Amino acid sequence: MYRKGTILTFILMVIICSLFFIPIYGAFTTAFRLNQEIIRDGFWVFPTHPVLDNFITVWKGGKIQKFLVNTVFVTVSATIISIFLGSLTGYAFGKMRFRGSTWLYIIVVAGMFFPPQIVLIPLFKLFNSMNLLDTVFSLILVHVGFGIPICTLMMTNFFRDVPSSLRESAMLDGCNDWHILFRIMFPLARPSLTALIILQFTWIWNDFLWPLILIKSEHKMTIQMGILQLRGQYGLAWGNQAAGALLATIPTLLLFLFMQKHFIHGLSMGAVKE
Repeated sequence: MYRKGTILTFILMVIICSLFFIPIYGAFTTAFRLNQEIIRDGFWVFPTHPVLDNFITVWKGGKIQKFLVNTVFVTVSATIISIFLGSLTGYAFGKMRFRGSTWLYIIVVAGMFFPPQIVLIPLFKLFNSMNLLDTVFSLILVHVGFGIPICTLMMTNFFRDVPSSLRESAMLDGCNDWHILFRIMFPLARPSLTALIILQFTWIWNDFLWPLILIKSEHKMTIQMGILQLRGQYGLAWGNQAAGALLATIPTLLLFLFMQKHFIHGLSMGAVKE
């Protein structure tokens, strides 16, 4: 029975991985072929003579650099702000019990369960009244607002697992909560913060919905929406768009590769009690 279960699990994993790699394979086969070959042979034919023309065309066009700069600015800013504010609320809920804290915690974390589509029209009208439409700051505000609940949840769970005696000892030595947070809690929370950085960075970097709704000017677009602008003048340049999509995956891929050890540690913290 155990052997059959192992075989079934292996088969299921192979199927899931295959479904995941199908669009990646299509992007690779499209990016390394000329548009004429794609139209003639289709998307799924493996390139016998791979070329870099699509990547050169996209990069020399100059648009993708601006898209990348905008995306880096929005992603880094929103990630830092949401994690910092989430850490403050997480520390307050985890270590500073006060009246009504449980209900307030539930209200904050409940923001995770609201689909963004529900608030599209209200936020659009709000930003329009504040003259924030078609600005990168509107994207930062949206991602910070949607990022605080998950950051609060993860950091609250971490701070609750830190022994309260550590905070009490620091307070006896004359430290206030700001000193405790920055000098003790943040260094201890490095794995959890790393996991949050990767999650937030990836979610914000790959977001397409909010730039589509809030950004209209081409020079303010992020990379995910900017890929649509790489289409040809007289027809769809499939190779250019596929090359742009592959270039857009490099930052998040590198971030995960360099921080995967801390990421796995941060996600597993609290899963096993010693």
